[in-house]
Amino acid sequence: MSERIRILSVDDHPRMREGIALVINFQPDMLMVAQASNGREAIELFREHKPDVILMDLKLPDMSGIDAAVTIRTEYPEARIIILTTFESDIDMQRALAAGASAFVLKGAPPAKLLEAIHQVHAR
Repeated sequence: MSERIRILSVDDHPRMREGIALVINFQPDMLMVAQASNGREAIELFREHKPDVILMDLKLPDMSGIDAAVTIRTEYPEARIIILTTFESDIDMQRALAAGASAFVLKGAPPAKLLEAIHQVHAR
């Protein structure tokens, strides 16, 4: 088996993180390496684990997911980030992509959509 896609999940809602972890860890080619509940923790955990893909909530308690993404990509330009959000906003999407996000997935999307985005972003 080839190396698994290593993922960091960032969301301030524990149930959302747990649900994503269940979906990810059920995939034979993916592994949840860490979970963060805010932007600062996301930055620290990225430095520690250097995951292949980050699933980043847009709205975090201490900073926006976009600000966390900018900080991570400033240090690690190769970081691959998928922004997760409950709302589809053109402005947020443009800001996320400008910050270096590779994709934008709605939290309400089926798990298959998230898994497809992870595979596509990882392949880049």
